[in-house]
Amino acid sequence: MADILDQTLVIGGSGRVGQLLARAWARAGHSPTLQYRGGPLDWSGRQIAWQPLDEPLPPARYAAMIVLAGAVRGDLSLNAHLADACLRAADQAGIGKILLASSSAVYGANNGQPCREDTPLAPVNDYGRAKIAAEVVADRWRARGLAVTCLRIGNVAGADALLTNPARPLLLDHFGNGATPLRSYIGAQTMARVLAALLLQDLPPVLNLAAPIPVAMGDLAAASGLPWQYQPAPATAYPRITLDCTALAARVAFTAADSTAAEMIAQWHASKGPQ
Repeated sequence: MADILDQTLVIGGSGRVGQLLARAWARAGHSPTLQYRGGPLDWSGRQIAWQPLDEPLPPARYAAMIVLAGAVRGDLSLNAHLADACLRAADQAGIGKILLASSSAVYGANNGQPCREDTPLAPVNDYGRAKIAAEVVADRWRARGLAVTCLRIGNVAGADALLTNPARPLLLDHFGNGATPLRSYIGAQTMARVLAALLLQDLPPVLNLAAPIPVAMGDLAAASGLPWQYQPAPATAYPRITLDCTALAARVAFTAADSTAAEMIAQWHASKGPQ
């Protein structure tokens, strides 16, 4: 795994997920090249200041590319434009494996049932629709022979609003059965290991990515030790939005701990330190 990771270009290395993954990879002895925007990264490995929408990829030899960059607010059409620019650059550079970060948001709520890769796409917000547009871009490049897989990622512990929202106490929806929202999450170290394993495999066009067993957001909040409290769930709230990760688990080994709130929080704390 170390060999291909050391030859991998990670687009979006300065983002929240990119930084969590970089620290996890560094502790495991891996050193991919991180693309950043803005100032240089606090990163001991290789890094490049490349703007995919504005300039060609600087000459270098890469075996793989992981595209984490994207917009979560503002001009969401950037997701498709960034995907196209990165995949064009990968094609021109002869990069043989590309993992493109999509989102579980493409599925919508699916009536509370776990979403499989063949679940009809029915996003409930503009972000989900924007990620579908990026997947359509990937389809076009795949038809030209590029080996690109869209990873429909759940929530990454420590990168979503649950743990990083500065407003405290955090308010969590509380449903009539006493439960807080159930979601598919993954810890940073687990995700770093999963991505490394996937780079070595022939992959389908799309693949769900999360820990195998969903976790209650209340359990994550409690494990974090951060202040939070219940609020009555509005009628528009979704108690269960989860991914079926059977296909992923058939390719990558998970431990029982990988799906627990305690382990995800421990991984988050471990990934907040210096690289």
